[in-house]
Amino acid sequence: MTNMSTTKVTKNYQVSIPSSIRKMVEVKAGDTLLIEYDREEEVIKLKLPYRGPRETGKLGRPLTVEDIEASIERGMGECLRF
Repeated sequence: MTNMSTTKVTKNYQVSIPSSIRKMVEVKAGDTLLIEYDREEEVIKLKLPYRGPRETGKLGRPLTVEDIEASIERGMGECLRF
């Protein structure tokens, strides 16, 4: 199903996602979206974050800054997977 709406670009080059689209796909404030330009279709596509279950586990040792940063990088990669 295709749902088209219009929106304006602000002077700061920002756009708002129309409420009908936000409600349909459940975009929330603070979500990170992947933006892609498709040359063949000449459209800008927004891809939603990954919202599947998160894996958890015990590390068995104290976390280091490097552990936390690596975990954040993995998490961002999972969130932007499409």
